[in-house]
Amino acid sequence: MTTFKRLASDNGSTTILVVEDDPSLREAVCDTLKMAGYPVIAAEDGRMALDQFEDQRVGMVISDVRMEGMDGHELLRRIKERRPKLPVLLMTAYGTISRAVEAIRNGAVDYLVKPFEPAVLITMVSRFVLRSDVAEKEFIAVDPRMKEIVALAHKAAPSDATILITGESGTGKEVLARYIHRNSHGAGGPFVAINCSAIPDTMLEAVLFGHEKGAYTGAYKHGPGKFELANGGTLLLDEISEMNTNLQAKILRVLQEREVERLGGNRVIPLEVRIIATSNRNLREEVAAGHFREDLFYRLNVFPIHIPPLRERPLDIIPIADWLLANVAYVKGRPIQHLSAEAGKCLMVQSWPGNVRELDNAIKRTTIMNTDAVIRADALYIEPTISQMPDKPAPGTSGHPGPQAPLWDLKTQEQNLILETLKRFMGNRKTSAEHLGISERTLRYKLARIREVGIPIPG
Repeated sequence: MTTFKRLASDNGSTTILVVEDDPSLREAVCDTLKMAGYPVIAAEDGRMALDQFEDQRVGMVISDVRMEGMDGHELLRRIKERRPKLPVLLMTAYGTISRAVEAIRNGAVDYLVKPFEPAVLITMVSRFVLRSDVAEKEFIAVDPRMKEIVALAHKAAPSDATILITGESGTGKEVLARYIHRNSHGAGGPFVAINCSAIPDTMLEAVLFGHEKGAYTGAYKHGPGKFELANGGTLLLDEISEMNTNLQAKILRVLQEREVERLGGNRVIPLEVRIIATSNRNLREEVAAGHFREDLFYRLNVFPIHIPPLRERPLDIIPIADWLLANVAYVKGRPIQHLSAEAGKCLMVQSWPGNVRELDNAIKRTTIMNTDAVIRADALYIEPTISQMPDKPAPGTSGHPGPQAPLWDLKTQEQNLILETLKRFMGNRKTSAEHLGISERTLRYKLARIREVGIPIPG
């Protein structure tokens, strides 16, 4: 039976190098990784790590920051000179977090604050080791339409052109942005992403531009912004269409001048940053409606890429599902499950309004409910969407909605599903929107329509 533990042993690129001068902590980290199925080698300082680095096919480095001789920062610099795409995760004490943040600007993927739980270590490592493996391959694109998109992105990546990626929520806009970064001249620099819709307008400016001590109430010390942290690499402005027009004007100035000033400061910080912006909206329509600045649109729309929804590239569904199944097995340290032919056909006829994100949720639910080596069609756990509710289960789906399920009273059922979800999550809009597979803005719009007909809203 194939397992990810076996795959990890056979694939040298997944070997993890642990660098820690404390013997007990080094042993504990190595044991934790080995129990999760990762091949591990260890070094007690930076110089020994470089020797190990030369002799082994290492897929990730986890290093302490404070070490005698060569510290983690110097080791990071040396590694990035030789293999700029290799993920390096730093371990640091609470008092040196500021230097760890600086290390992220210099190419580290993230940092762990000591002490940390084993589960936290494994969760973080699984993100970057798996991403590193995928980085050596092509973006998952089997459908001809998606192959054209990836070829376009690959050609655009080495340039310094600003890229605007559009597409429905969950289509993989950030994944494509990371692919572009990995294939760019700035691949050795940081990739910094910020979701413009997830941060309140009052905070977003400080998060983007940074601030000096005393710039506003609660600013007890200075802090770099996302533009500054992304210097030398790529900044992803995710869902930029959700940003208010006043902040759009300030973003426009930064893009024009290629420099930024922290809030409350007067020092100009020059920028060498590749900008990638994404939106799930039609920005031309947003411009026409007065919701998005026309000048900023043209500044961003230098190289536009539109990702079609999953339902319009059905040949990608099974390869992505297979990858998601492998990802679950990798994280859980258990055998890889495979789809039967019938299960694959069932996935391909779904409309997937939530796109890859919805498919990911369905795969996770299915693997929780079923641990058989081969997943049959009747074992798939696919929830109905807010616009599709069956009056009875389709044949062969064990009570779970299937692709041929009939529809009924769509508007009323949609309202009920939204209200039940809100009640389940005690009125939390963000969590409810994620569960429903829609954006918070869409949820607010639908709630406004429900409120207009006199239906009370939970929470």
